[in-house]
Amino acid sequence: MLHVHHLRIGRSVFTVWLIEELGLDYELSIYERDAFGRAQDDLKAAHPLGKSPVIEDDGLLLAESGAIATYLIDRYDGEGRLAPSREDVKARAIWTQWLHYTEGSAFAPLLLKLLLMRETSPTPALISMFTEAEVPRQLSYVEDFLGDKPFLLGDSLQGPDFGMTYIAHMADRLEVLDPYPRLGAYVKRNMALPSFLRAMERTGG
Repeated sequence: MLHVHHLRIGRSVFTVWLIEELGLDYELSIYERDAFGRAQDDLKAAHPLGKSPVIEDDGLLLAESGAIATYLIDRYDGEGRLAPSREDVKARAIWTQWLHYTEGSAFAPLLLKLLLMRETSPTPALISMFTEAEVPRQLSYVEDFLGDKPFLLGDSLQGPDFGMTYIAHMADRLEVLDPYPRLGAYVKRNMALPSFLRAMERTGG
């Protein structure tokens, strides 16, 4: 059976959401953070980096949200609801771009902003200047691309929406989402989906 290693208050709830959307049976191990917000050492028993999400499936140990999403969709999305066919090379390329965008370009400036907010010493000017420019740049890019579509790539939920919802939720937590009403409405819609609510209930929020 699929086994998910989930670190509370973090990104891996969005992997659990994907699994719930796919309707899969799975086991869930939940790990707590330490006083500094980091994973405790017990998660290293699942993966040497001690980070999550991590899944185990049929002898495969897999980390990294984007890789996990691609694997789960390729293996278990038999109806092709969450990704275009690999035969549609251009559509699949756009799908892959947005799947990885949430892991790379979008996430890094938000992470830096989060870390700076936790600093008690004066903010390094260079890093704060970068985040103040880059966070609006990334959120504006997504806001414009999303437009009036209900989901990132059109009328239906697809693989990149799971990571993008995490990005929008993180921006909301950092109180930088208000200037982007379409993205704000998008994250509220997605987090009201039954599969997301099941994931929150299963993981304890």
